Amino acid sequence: MFPDDLLSRAAALLDHCRTTGLRLATVESCTGGLLAGLLTSVAGSSAVFERGWVTYTNEAKSQCVGVPADLLVRHGAVSAQVAEAMAAGALAHSPADLAVSITGIAGPGGATPTKPVGLVHLGLCRRGESPRSERQVFPGDRTAVRLASLSSALALFESSLGLGR
Repeated sequence: MFPDDLLSRAAALLDHCRTTGLRLATVESCTGGLLAGLLTSVAGSSAVFERGWVTYTNEAKSQCVGVPADLLVRHGAVSAQVAEAMAAGALAHSPADLAVSITGIAGPGGATPTKPVGLVHLGLCRRGESPRSERQVFPGDRTAVRLASLSSALALFESSLGLGR
């Protein structure tokens, strides 16, 4: 179901977290739960993966993980600010130690002049630290954008934990 390279990276990430006692959470929009699905494809993931949310609508982002409605209005769902609030919200609503969020425009529709198809903002928050985000614009169709988002989400987890690729 998932490419072998993503599965092996997910397994290595989960193995590291199991060894260090860290628990993970995800909050996803444009990937629709694929990151949680990737992580839980690995046997034994329940020792590390705490929970995941699919917050496809603005209302879900606010209700499930506490993204402030005014932040959504000011910056839009596909923004660094919202990605950071999603990741921080995951930690506020769970006992996880580290959370990654994904929000973007996978296409083929939904683009604007300032937010093209392929634009993805990923957020990362580690308990006790301020959230951070990164902006990516991925080429390709909907599937390519979503798979590239998974790779970038794994890279955020990996870099946060000092894991080399």
